[in-house]
Formats: sequence, structure tokens, C-alpha cells
Amino acid sequence: MSDYKVVAPPLSQLQEHKSEKWRTFGPEILPLPVAEMDYPIAQPIKRVLIEMINESDLGYLGPIPEVGISFKGFAKRRWNWDVETNFVHMATDVGVAVVELLRVLTVPGDRVLLNSPVYQNFYSWLNEVKVAKVDIPFLYKPEFAAEDINAWAHDWDSLEKAYASGVKVHLLCSPHNPLGRIHTAQELQRIANLALKYGVIVISDEIHAPLTYVGEKFVPFLSLGDVAARVGITVTAASKGWNIAGLKCAMILTQSQEMDDRVKLIPPAVHYRASILGAFATATAFEKGEAWLDTVIANLDINRNLIATLIEECAPAIKYHLPQNSYLAWLDLSGLHWGEDPTATLLERSKVALNSGNIYAADLGQYSRLNFATSPEIITEAFHRIAAAI
Repeated sequence: MSDYKVVAPPLSQLQEHKSEKWRTFGPEILPLPVAEMDYPIAQPIKRVLIEMINESDLGYLGPIPEVGISFKGFAKRRWNWDVETNFVHMATDVGVAVVELLRVLTVPGDRVLLNSPVYQNFYSWLNEVKVAKVDIPFLYKPEFAAEDINAWAHDWDSLEKAYASGVKVHLLCSPHNPLGRIHTAQELQRIANLALKYGVIVISDEIHAPLTYVGEKFVPFLSLGDVAARVGITVTAASKGWNIAGLKCAMILTQSQEMDDRVKLIPPAVHYRASILGAFATATAFEKGEAWLDTVIANLDINRNLIATLIEECAPAIKYHLPQNSYLAWLDLSGLHWGEDPTATLLERSKVALNSGNIYAADLGQYSRLNFATSPEIITEAFHRIAAAI
């Protein structure tokens, strides 16, 4: 299969996969929760993995300047960001990177800020290092939804008050999961300015950034200039963009010597716990994987619009806005009137598995997150099942 024509396999073939997504439920369930894609991996990545396996080149991960060099080229082409390759560090995955950063930037009991609804493992990472969670939720703006704009906005007054109260770190999800929201350059600069004013460090999780739709603009936090470089650290990976999460490799990036010196307090073993296969797959993705990536983004663009059409035709009680990035649909199921956890009711009645909104924010159980990185046929089947259950 060409990287210019990437097609998800049929359901019967996907059901033979061994990942969590396809092993959690029985064959009667359409599983659309876990954030992984159903597409075959890019040919250059496949080749490098096969070559390394054929050569039994499966030792520990040593120096790998290829990752920083390839990511620098990708970031310049896609976002006009000049990455400092000397300030690129490896980790097992983004979660490990965040936890290890929090270990050196905070002590138990320190206050760390996040913005709900947010990727559920943000909560797990904070619990692991025993810091205190400070949640400044996004505000829902229905007037934005009426104009087909992402209806979730920052609560700037509450954010600044929290910063002033002694927050040590702001863990930022950029682009945002599950909202599908891209922070503007103005918003990110405002966060950077507040962070500098109040002595807050911003850890920007940018793992979904490569999956930005044509016409939208993702802005890397560290691309904003001196202020962001003084307060910011980025964690990212090729794992979401190229569907290689199981290979276990992520990056920690800084843009200033002062911040890089703080990152270097992380134990050296963090580097060696990354996978050699993952590291070389990552370098290959950023250097040679853009044809595949662009093809997949085009597929996802079709799918995100297909969902809007299917909701209008089959389930108009569900509310949905087009995500600006990635393959996660944030669905408001409150119009179905299915009780406190409509996602559970949906699974029972329609045999379609989604993620309940209450894992992203305790008071948002009326929402569900749907992964649409699959075939149009599976998406259509899912919504026909949902329509039949309503």
C-alpha cells in the first residue's frame, strides 16, 4: 500500500489486532475509545523496523542525534520553528516524560495546574508524584458553538488567580485532548507572560500536533520567543501522528540553556528506558513520513465531516463541533436523556464503545470521546447502531 493511499483494513482484520483497543471488548462491540489509529504504518517506518529486526539490532538505545535533526527539519517545515537540537532529550513516552519532569521541578504537595476536561492520564501523572491538582476548567461558550467555532475558552481571570496563588507548574495540553482545540499564538503568549510574571513553569504536551488539519495553525509553545523559552518545556512524540505508540519513544525539548539545565536533572536512565526501535522509527517518521501523514490527515478530514453528516441524518440530538486537530470527536450526548452516564447506556444498547466524558472531568459525564481514525464504513456502522438505539 502506498503512503499516498492509506486505507484502514476491514473490521474482521482489525479484530485480529493485539492492542488494547481490540482486546478490551468482544467481537460484538465496535471499539472507538482508545487513541490509536487503524491505518497501516508508513512505509519508511516499516522498512527501518524490518531492517533492524533482520539485523538483530535490538540493543539498548545509545546516542541518537538523528531524532533531534529530523524533528528540527519537520518543525521548521510544518511550523517554522527553529528547534535547538542540543536541547532534545529522550524518554519512554510522554507520560514518563511528564512524571520525570515533575519529579525534578516539584516536591510532593506542590501545586500543579491543568485545564479540564483533559486527557485522563494528566490526573494519574499528578497523583504519581503526589502533587496537588489545581483545575481551572475551560468555559463553555454556547455562542461560539452557534457559529461552528470550538465552544471552549480559557478562564483567564481564574487562571491568573491560580498562578498568583503559588502554582509551580502548568501542565498544558496543546493541541487539546479531548476538545480538539488548538490554542492560538495570542493565548499561548498570554500564558507565557503570566508564567514569567508568577514564576510558573509550563510543560506543553504537544503529542497530537502533527495531526493538524489544513487551514488550521498549530503554534509550538517554544516557538514564541524569549519569554516562552524562559518558562517552557515541551514533551512530544511521533507516536500519535504516525500511530507507533507501542514502540515507546518520546522527546523532551527546551529552548534555553537555563531550562535545559533543569531538564538535565532527570536521571540518565530515562533515556535508556526508551526503545531503540521507537527512537529510530521516530527519526524516520519526522524525516520521511510526511507523505503518509498528509494522506492520513486528508482521511481524517473526510471522517470528521462524515460524523457531522451522520449526526444530522441519524442522531440530531447529539451535539458536535469539528475538531481543529487529530481524530477525537467530543460528543455532547445530553440531548439523548440517557441518565448520568449515557456512554454506558450507548455501549449497552448499541454495542458501540466510547470514552465517557467523566474521565476527563468529573462533571462532564454527558459527553463522550469518539476515535474516528478508522474507515468511513466503521464510522457509518457506529452511527447507524447509535441511531437504532435512540
